Amino acid sequence: MHKDDFVTEGTVLFVPRKKVVSQKLYIFCRACILCAARVVFACTGTGSRLLVYRRMASQSMDIVAKALEHQMLQSARMVEEQLDAELGKLERMDEDELELLKVRRLEALKKAQKQKQEWMSKGHGEYREISSEKDFFPEVKDSKSVVCHFYRDSTFRCKILDKHLSILAKKHLETKFIKLNVEKAPFLTERLRIKVIPTLALVKDGKTKDYVVGFSDLGNTDEFSTEMLEWRLGCSDIINYSGNLLEPPTAAPKSGSKFTKVEKKTIRGKGYDSDSEADDD
Repeated sequence: MHKDDFVTEGTVLFVPRKKVVSQKLYIFCRACILCAARVVFACTGTGSRLLVYRRMASQSMDIVAKALEHQMLQSARMVEEQLDAELGKLERMDEDELELLKVRRLEALKKAQKQKQEWMSKGHGEYREISSEKDFFPEVKDSKSVVCHFYRDSTFRCKILDKHLSILAKKHLETKFIKLNVEKAPFLTERLRIKVIPTLALVKDGKTKDYVVGFSDLGNTDEFSTEMLEWRLGCSDIINYSGNLLEPPTAAPKSGSKFTKVEKKTIRGKGYDSDSEADDD
């Protein structure tokens, strides 16, 4: 690095002007102060040492403040340049182009509103219970993406899932969230090999794409967050997840843990059977 890339204060501290991260810069300055202070302290009395230390600390804080100010100015300048670029594009557009842009945005808004109304008409946007396994087939056939919670009243952890699923149902209108009491669905639970309660069956395009069995994929704790469950559902592409799928929103998953992926199988209505079986958990 060239010497011109440094700011010099006295003869002790040298701090880069560019690529300075505030926390690292502060640590660097503190380390330099301590090293220099040790040299000065060896040659001066107690009163002089304290005075030198205070002066050096004041100098380091000034350097940190100037570096942070410079960094903030650069960030503000970048945002301003981006806004200027967008405004420049708009200014270069003629009236016809601007009108076309307005029309496209209006069409996109209308399309999104129409899709939302369609989802709502199919029972999206709320977490609700279906009365029997016979209702399961039309529900999954009517929607592209469905999360079905197989629960039992006597299982406390099912109530924990209920709380999180109620929140996600309102947030992710693109997916239908339903629940089914396993005691009212002996045939379906046997065909899907639902053996652990609670279990979430993730159904897409009429096929079971994945299962969330118990809380093993949610950190093996009853205290998992709604964001953790949202991330897990996003990993199976059953909801539109906007976060980072490569890393859960809390602690990293334990080594050796894996999802309960299953082969796709078709869900058919009365008089039909599923065309494959799920693996035992």
